[in-house]
Formats: sequence, structure tokens, C-alpha cells
Amino acid sequence: NPQLKRESIDVLIVVTQNGDEEGLPHTAAIVQDKLGLSTNVAAFDISLGCSGYVYGIYAIKGFMEAAGLKNGLLITADPYSKIVDPQDRNTTMLFGDAATATWMGEGAAWQLGKAKFGTDGSGAPHLKVSNGVFFMNGRQVFNFALLKVPAHLHELLSESDLTPDDIDAFCIHQGSAAIVDAVARRFEDKPEKFLKDMVETGNTVSSSIPLLIEKHVLNSDWSRVALSGFGVGLSWGSAIIYKA
Repeated sequence: NPQLKRESIDVLIVVTQNGDEEGLPHTAAIVQDKLGLSTNVAAFDISLGCSGYVYGIYAIKGFMEAAGLKNGLLITADPYSKIVDPQDRNTTMLFGDAATATWMGEGAAWQLGKAKFGTDGSGAPHLKVSNGVFFMNGRQVFNFALLKVPAHLHELLSESDLTPDDIDAFCIHQGSAAIVDAVARRFEDKPEKFLKDMVETGNTVSSSIPLLIEKHVLNSDWSRVALSGFGVGLSWGSAIIYKA
């Protein structure tokens, strides 16, 4: 949005679990200052991982509608390099650092449709930080993704009176190539619709979905795209976005 000016930003939300400081202050306050935004801006963090972007776009939309705000920025930034053990090749080779910024406001080219969310805290031990170091039970996370994500997307499509044929692309969290491929195979008729970009996007936590959107969706001729983020929590969220 080339017409967007910093003084017109009403709300700033940062999705992160690895902020610029050790929890205090919240990263959104640091970003507000560095961007030179008005001190009248609402700025706060959302502590979510790989599901954070889907949660975030609906959280900021709801906040803006409730408060009568016009322009918002949703930022994702979760540098796992701060917590991953460099000697642990199982995680070091999987995660990358990235950040994205999404403008939310009136007249946007893409709109939010129906969404569904879920949480299962009993799976928290499978993805956690202990003594400052990240731990992941890869097999359990893979099983979780394969069990939850395809079913969740199918439920969302059904509740939206849509079928996979109505979706131009599935833009899901790039947890790993194996996870994306396995989820895609559960959509037997349309596995080719699942975007996979491990080279330039990969598992960048809450940034993977917006990176895919920026690279593959925004300038496409697609009109309806399904999103799904899943991971730490365990937490998951799926949504339909459509071109206005």
C-alpha cells in the first residue's frame, strides 16, 4: 500500500515468542519506537508460534473493528537462532529466521473469510524451551500435523460450503517438506495445490505463511486461498482468504 503513511497506523501487533528483550518490554513497543509511529498507537505482542499468523490476522481485524481503527500492522518475527542448539542438527537444519509485515485496513485486495482454531495443551512437551534451549519431538509433531491439519482443512471447507476444487492454493505452514507432502497427500485429488518452498521460505515459524503469500499469492490471478498454521502449543488455525 504505497499510500500508507506511518502516522496513519492505529495498531501494531507483533507475533513472537522470542522478542527483542527478555519478555520486558514487549517487542511491539520497541518496534513502535524504531518505526517512529505515533504514541497514540495501540501496540502489543501475541505469544504464538507456527499458528501465529492465522491467529494474528483475525486478532488484529477483530481489535480494529471493535475499536473503530482504520490501519493496522501485523508483524511476525520469531528468531529461533536464539534458542536452537547449534549442535543439534535435527533442529538447526530445520529452522530459519525471518520477519514479515502485513498491512490490514480498508480497501485491501484480499479479505478474510471463515476460520477455525484449535489448541491441545497436552502436547506442549513436544515443542518447548527448557533452560533456554529449544526441544522438539519431531515424530510427535509430524503425527500431530498429519492427524489435525488435513481434517481441520476439510472441516473448514465443508463449513464454508466449499470443496478443494474451489480453492486455488493451499498455503500451509512449512513445518518440513515431509509434513507438507504428507498433508497434501490427504487431498488426493488436488495435492499439487499445496505450496511448498523449502529453499527460500522453509520453517520460519509464524513467518512461513506470509512469506508464501507475498511470493506466490499477492500477484497471482487466484481468487481463493486456504491457510493453515500449526505447531507450538500445540496450536492450530486454518482460514480462507479471498480476493475482494
